[in-house]
Amino acid sequence: MTTDDNPPTRPARRGFLKAGGAAVAAGASLGATGVAQAALSKPQGHAGDPHQDPYLAVEPFFGEHQSGIVTAQQSHIYVAALDLTTTKRDDVIGLLRTWTDAAARMTQGQPAGALPGPDGKAAPDSGDVLGLGPAGLTVTFGFGPGLFTSEGKDRYGIANRRPAALVDLPRFNGDQLLPEKTGGDLFIQACANDAQVAFHAVRQLVRQSYGVATMRWGQAGFVSGPRGQTPRNLMGFKDGTNNPSTKKPELMNQFVWANGADAPWMQGGSYSVVRRIRITLEHWDMTEADFQEQVFGRHKYSGAPIGKKNEFDPLDLDAQDKDGNPVIPENSHVRLSNQATNNGAQILRRSYSYNDGSNFYIERWPPWRQETEYDAGLIFIAYQGDPRTGFIPINEKLSKFDMMNQFTTHVGSAVFACPPGAKPGSYIGAELFET
Repeated sequence: MTTDDNPPTRPARRGFLKAGGAAVAAGASLGATGVAQAALSKPQGHAGDPHQDPYLAVEPFFGEHQSGIVTAQQSHIYVAALDLTTTKRDDVIGLLRTWTDAAARMTQGQPAGALPGPDGKAAPDSGDVLGLGPAGLTVTFGFGPGLFTSEGKDRYGIANRRPAALVDLPRFNGDQLLPEKTGGDLFIQACANDAQVAFHAVRQLVRQSYGVATMRWGQAGFVSGPRGQTPRNLMGFKDGTNNPSTKKPELMNQFVWANGADAPWMQGGSYSVVRRIRITLEHWDMTEADFQEQVFGRHKYSGAPIGKKNEFDPLDLDAQDKDGNPVIPENSHVRLSNQATNNGAQILRRSYSYNDGSNFYIERWPPWRQETEYDAGLIFIAYQGDPRTGFIPINEKLSKFDMMNQFTTHVGSAVFACPPGAKPGSYIGAELFET
């Protein structure tokens, strides 16, 4: 065991590169069976271990559930959606098989496919992360409504297997959705402790889809903060305090894992809602801290509910000040999104901040400024057993009454059915196509 006074050492980059070449050769000799066996187990050091080098962390790919849902949140994400262009069911199955093998390899720190041999003819991995290690990479896949039907047509003979929970999201109050940031037939979520490792994973999978699918949108994101603590978003507040505990299987079964009787192939999967939320940081930064706390319903630095001291103190929604007003405002974010005001509903947030530089922007709220502003905000990702009882009713209320709306605009949106984890020797989503 290591201590803070004796931290684990990382191989020198040059040594790691040499070792990486040996690992590639070893991986090639292992074949699919060896990769599958390695991707089944989680070594003692992993992404949730504060003493583990984050570049050496390994997360299993195969399992009952897909990794990247209840996995301890890594520091970087790259999410992407693709549109299928093929008309052939076998092409889709072939792509999912290829993706499963590539994802299993990459989560072990191996290339997505063979590197070029002496003849240069092998289909190459781009090689841009050689020597970086697996970095706790998880790859999560999802299926959008367009996989099942497109323009009213059953594309691949599976339209009757579309789960009722995979609904088209309604248009919420204030939505300003951009088509180029919305929708998609297939979803890839790559999370890692290194930005390049996450991007590399998506890049390789998109490359493998050429001729079968095209990329619709992609988005990089990050979280910062000490391991084991709730990360802060760009507004400076802790994000995810009210999540159901991923360490309690009964809560995951109740709120996260799908169990709809109409879609047995989704048992053990989950539904992901992805929203790209732009935050007008310039406007936010000009507001006083006490008003910001009223918007959230929490103290900014401690994360505690207003009137409390600690982040995880329970909300007292009945508390009143000396004038009889609610201590936690009626239109604060925490009150409107809380389980107690949403018929017991909860979702598992796995959100990341994004910063895409700056561009010209027009605010939809006073003071309606028109200027060059940060293109930055939140990649809101929520997992749940059914969006009809999770995200949709919660966001319906938030979109109408949340004080935070004067600082945020939803510009991208998508919903995906994320099937259960793949079994070694099989592929992601096999239950949908083969049962």
